[in-house]
Amino acid sequence: MNDDVRQEQKKIDAVLQTLTEEINRLEGETFTRKKEIIQIRKHFWDEIKVNTDTFDDYLETMIGLRQEAMALSVTQSTHRHASNRLSTLKRMKDAPYFGRIDFIEDGASTPEAIYIGISTLSDANHEDFLIYDWRAPISSIYYDHQPGRAHYGTPEGNIHGVLKKKWQYLIANGQLQSMFDTSLTIGDEILKQVLGQGNNPYMQSIVATIQQEQNEIIRHDSKKLLLVHGAAGSGKTSAALQRIAYLLYKYRDTLSANQIVLFSPNSIFNDYVSNVLPELGEENMQQVTFQDYLHHRLRHDVSIEDPYEQLEYCLTASNSSSLQTRIASIQFKASPHFFHAIHRYIDSLLQSGMIFKDISFRGESIVTAQQIADTFYRSDGTTFSNRLEDVTNWLTRLVKKAEIAQRHLPWAAEEIELLSNETYHKAHAYLAKKQGFHREAISDYEMDPEALTQLIVQQKFKPLRQHILRFQFIDFKALYAQFFNDSSEGKQWLTEDVPKWGEICQATLNMLHQGKLLYEDTTPFLLLKEMIQGFEANRSIKHIIIDEAQDYSPFQFEYIKRLFPKAKMTVLGDFNQAIFAHASEADDFHMLRSIYGPDETFRIHLTRSYRSTKEIIEFTSQLIPHGKKIIPFNRHGQRPHFEQVKDTAELHTRITASVRKLQQQGYTSIAIICQSAKESAEAYDALTTLTGRKLLQTHSTHYEQGIVIIPAYLAKGIEFDAVIIYNASYSNYAHEQVRRLFYTACTRAMHVLQLYSVGEPSPFLQSAQRSGFLQ
Repeated sequence: MNDDVRQEQKKIDAVLQTLTEEINRLEGETFTRKKEIIQIRKHFWDEIKVNTDTFDDYLETMIGLRQEAMALSVTQSTHRHASNRLSTLKRMKDAPYFGRIDFIEDGASTPEAIYIGISTLSDANHEDFLIYDWRAPISSIYYDHQPGRAHYGTPEGNIHGVLKKKWQYLIANGQLQSMFDTSLTIGDEILKQVLGQGNNPYMQSIVATIQQEQNEIIRHDSKKLLLVHGAAGSGKTSAALQRIAYLLYKYRDTLSANQIVLFSPNSIFNDYVSNVLPELGEENMQQVTFQDYLHHRLRHDVSIEDPYEQLEYCLTASNSSSLQTRIASIQFKASPHFFHAIHRYIDSLLQSGMIFKDISFRGESIVTAQQIADTFYRSDGTTFSNRLEDVTNWLTRLVKKAEIAQRHLPWAAEEIELLSNETYHKAHAYLAKKQGFHREAISDYEMDPEALTQLIVQQKFKPLRQHILRFQFIDFKALYAQFFNDSSEGKQWLTEDVPKWGEICQATLNMLHQGKLLYEDTTPFLLLKEMIQGFEANRSIKHIIIDEAQDYSPFQFEYIKRLFPKAKMTVLGDFNQAIFAHASEADDFHMLRSIYGPDETFRIHLTRSYRSTKEIIEFTSQLIPHGKKIIPFNRHGQRPHFEQVKDTAELHTRITASVRKLQQQGYTSIAIICQSAKESAEAYDALTTLTGRKLLQTHSTHYEQGIVIIPAYLAKGIEFDAVIIYNASYSNYAHEQVRRLFYTACTRAMHVLQLYSVGEPSPFLQSAQRSGFLQ
């Protein structure tokens, strides 16, 4: 051990001593706070004198309640912060820091050694920092600069100086494994070691290996829209999660995790990334898929198709006229053209065309749809909100009159006779309290039969009143269908010809008549509904992150912007992985930039890929146009292997043998990636000798290690030690519309990629075979 290493180990030992002391202190504090919380909860009501006899007594009681609740809240908050800090420090015991810079600030005479880790640590006297948080302003020098002139930003302005040295450390179990005094690109040596390791069941923090372009993503904070277009494996998602951690650190006084929403591709991905923020000592943000949101908003209105059902249909349906119509429909309904056409249609409904439903009670009409329409168009209101308020007030009065009239009909008396004893006593207690009887005197109340009848009828009318307040008298399905009802009339909202317009109309109406919405119709339908009844915008959300953004349509982006009007947005995508039928050939999110405008948009393009070995990246770059622009990280491995087999029996024999060999080589995460869910199920049923294999489907919620069989579209955003492409044949991957799906599947591999083909291989492999990138 040389002197430098010996000195560094002494530094680590000293830091670990301080860490241990702080951990012991926090363990005592959390224990004490937990006892206090238990005691406060146990004796909460003992400290409060409950008296409501007079207003002053009531006020004194409420003040006492509030004081005790605040004391409990403060203690709980203190315990939570101490517990979170304790968890972070315990993680730091294994590797207290990963980097160091020696920086001389202008005007100073000697350099200061800045050690950088996942969180800040002060000495025992809290006078000096032993470790700086990687998100601290000065830490940006570590990621952004090489030795020489350097600077970092602070709220007061830039601090300039000279970076003398930059060190990288690999520490495990408190022991220094290796260290580098480097002027290389930050993270190259450590990054090679990290990337060469086996895959984990969860995505890991990348704070020790953040690259300069990733750091730009993490710390960018000036524009409303941050667009990140990056190659597969370029670290887009990892950087976005570190960005959330950075924002929570920088704005810790004004921003909380529940004010950030991550839109992710599926539930498996949600599980896969769920560990990153807790690893950094931060709470997880809200995670949701766009489909989850649509289902939440429309579940009471109509049955809706899943996006993967749409994709599965496009992948497995025969190349018929109905498939071509469906693809044309998907592309049109995803377009800005349709978005603006829907807007024009909605604006026209203020003049004519609104469709309503009759309002009935016990099978008898109270008011007809036509009467509602007449009232709507007689209103002086100039907006939907004004007119619907007038209609709602009018309907409420009519329903109240109908309710009064129903009290004297025989059915009301029959309902009273059928009341259970429990319901009768509840009604008695309710009416007694309403008359001012105290709890102990309720039994003295003699119930008025008319009051009971009124109560029973009122309860029966309650769903109808709620029906009115929720605007359920508007026939939204009929309104949406009206746009497509008549091809010639519907065209008045369009500004350009739509291919297969008549067929699109008929297919849309057929589904609506079955009470279903195709996935491409869900966002337009919801927009129509919300623009009429009032948009439920969420103004409390401050940041939105959209991953796999190439799979969102322009229509959906327009909707999301309206849904979160106060939020900044980070959008991550790669058009080479755009697998849905609405995807265009565009590669720059031009439409999204136009939504926010150039002054509010900042774009970062990531071209270096880190996930896979150089050999795998060189192969996958042959699968897509402009793939040569992707720069592989210099980590070597074996060339991807391709094998053609004569039938599925031989395919399953070869795959089984290959998986067993990979397991013997120590690979713990092996994915057999299929073209579709249908093919995945067939592969799962056939590969019976692979014990422990797991089939991942659209309803799966957890990321699984081991041997997984998964459709390509569910593997997006996830990485595996080894990937086997189940059937890279002409029959599966011949059409241009599945080229990107094939590329996506192949780019999931970190260390090993194997491809099999039953019969003639995909034409996408020809260039790679000619260039020698396959063995």
